[in-house]
Amino acid sequence: MRECLNQRFVDRPRQWSWPLAPLLVLLVAGCHRDDVKVYRIAKDQDQSSSQQPSAPALPTDSPNPALPPGHPDISSAPSSMPANSVPAMPRAGLPQLTWQTPAGWTEVAPGEMRVASFKVPGAGGKQADVSVVPLPGMAGTDEANVNRWRGQIGLPAMSPEELKKSAEDVTAGGQPAQLYDIAGQNPGSGEAERIIGVIQHRDEASWFFKMTGDAGVVEQQKAAFVAFLKSLNFAAAPEQAGLPPGHPAISGTEMGTPPVAAPPVSSAGKPNWQVPANWREVAAGQFLIAKFMLTSEGGAAAAVNVSSSPGAGGGVAANINRWRGQLGLTPWSETELTQSITALDVKGGKASLVDFSGTDARTGQPTRLVGVIVTQPDQTWFYKLMGDTKVVESQKAAFTQFVQGVKY
Repeated sequence: MRECLNQRFVDRPRQWSWPLAPLLVLLVAGCHRDDVKVYRIAKDQDQSSSQQPSAPALPTDSPNPALPPGHPDISSAPSSMPANSVPAMPRAGLPQLTWQTPAGWTEVAPGEMRVASFKVPGAGGKQADVSVVPLPGMAGTDEANVNRWRGQIGLPAMSPEELKKSAEDVTAGGQPAQLYDIAGQNPGSGEAERIIGVIQHRDEASWFFKMTGDAGVVEQQKAAFVAFLKSLNFAAAPEQAGLPPGHPAISGTEMGTPPVAAPPVSSAGKPNWQVPANWREVAAGQFLIAKFMLTSEGGAAAAVNVSSSPGAGGGVAANINRWRGQLGLTPWSETELTQSITALDVKGGKASLVDFSGTDARTGQPTRLVGVIVTQPDQTWFYKLMGDTKVVESQKAAFTQFVQGVKY
């Protein structure tokens, strides 16, 4: 009964307040239908964990306290129906993700939050599940996410120092990432379970690559999983076709769209602002509220990205250091952050401004970044001017005035 209720109401949280007795009868009668199964998985458990019958589903109207602050809810399990050809990245504005599927892995329909999903069989019916999930911004700190994974297999949280020592350096899609190998027990069955999770921050999205399942299967497949990460290719989105030869890639979540005709830009979800006359607004990617292209007479370019996140969005320090990583710079310490952040007067919140230069990790070109983070009681806004150093210098005053004039 409880499992049936969890299935039937997974997509309708907090929408039923009238008497439930007649409905319960109907649900009991329909609980043996096997044509459609939808599950709400607690704490981002993958299918390998959810298959244990003794682990009840999380009530659909209950919050998930294990998710780190600012982390979007991850509750959808992938479909179990095999697919011969599954679109890897159907989300507009994100890069097109391709890969080499390891021998023995079966690709399955990715589901709502995943952009890729695989089943990995082992001996004796054991198996593992592999998922690829992109989320906007920091999606919580790495420490919070890794400790959430640890909690899923019955392990206590680790300190930041311990986590740093446990991280393994790997490559995913040509860029560095951090791998965490965690062994514990399935809370439902008590059997040995293992999670290999990889976190990578690319542009405005955080990517989570995760293999979860029977400890023996995961151990046998670790090398294949690492090879899978190396084979990933984050190609430019289709709308970037037609860029001139040698033009650096401009992803939908970072530098904007190419200088081609863009569809009409919607004002939905945007605050009230005054856009400088020489800024050209273009269609925003999935994780952006708005984006603008700025060019010089010589063809040099920069972009302004505007995004937002519920709550703290991962925190000011973590996001600033993520930006620094995009330019190949080392993270700032607390002291350096205090010395480098400039307070900015804005309407409806507190703002922190940073300005630094480095080398774009994607293009290898000298790049400057001016970023402003506006914190509000229940939301955080991110404004970033990034691109050619001369263009950024010429537009910094206009960018600052733009942010200060926003009315939320």
